[in-house]
Amino acid sequence: MRGAVGISSFRPGRVSITTEENMEIRPIYTEADYRTTLKEMTVLMEFALDLGTPEGDRFDILAMLVQAYEAKHMPITAPDPVEVIKFRMDQSRLSVKDLEPMIGKSHRVDEILNRKRPLLTLAMIRKLHRKLGIPADVLIAETTAR
Repeated sequence: MRGAVGISSFRPGRVSITTEENMEIRPIYTEADYRTTLKEMTVLMEFALDLGTPEGDRFDILAMLVQAYEAKHMPITAPDPVEVIKFRMDQSRLSVKDLEPMIGKSHRVDEILNRKRPLLTLAMIRKLHRKLGIPADVLIAETTAR
């Protein structure tokens, strides 16, 4: 693959092409570096990227850098159990009455949904998991005060 070409840097409206021997990749330190890398990846995706080619390898390396930057600067936090229950209710068009078999009487369901009762019991978690398909580890997490 001697003399193969690759995209070495991206600036809006301009792409620099270099030979394989001069492929420059730098870490992502700032938001600007991150945005520039995403733009370069977008340009690379317009090409037919094959494994083992300089362009394909460059894309893979840039993807790893983006993933590391996002993990450090944009962590995904665990969802709030109450918000997940409300989301599932909305998705499935469920009412408070529909949750009674899993949580208890309507006033108990209201306490949970309005965060007046801080934690779900183990029995509630099991029923919500079984009947609504909500992952148990999401339901176990503590709710956030709102």
